[in-house]
Amino acid sequence: MNEQRLSRLTQVLVAPLVSEKSTQAGERENSYAFWVLPSASKHEIKDAVEYFTPGVKVEAVRTAVLGRTQVQFGGRKGRTKLRKKAYVKLAPGHEINFEAE
Repeated sequence: MNEQRLSRLTQVLVAPLVSEKSTQAGERENSYAFWVLPSASKHEIKDAVEYFTPGVKVEAVRTAVLGRTQVQFGGRKGRTKLRKKAYVKLAPGHEINFEAE
């Protein structure tokens, strides 16, 4: 893997998404949720997950873009950042362990 591609993969996954909905999805269909870069493609997300969790086979990737919303803090108005989350479905028998060793 070339250096530029590896550099991009290290930036694609921002953080794991831990919520009640993502936990239920994980239990129901063996999928995990991640915050990802808004410019990340499904292929990059799949490659990043497989690169950072050796021995894990990704079966499917679904993405959702959360639009920018209007917010107000005191008298100032603004917009939130553009965010994207990815639901990564793993092959049967594979799992990701987020616990630190």
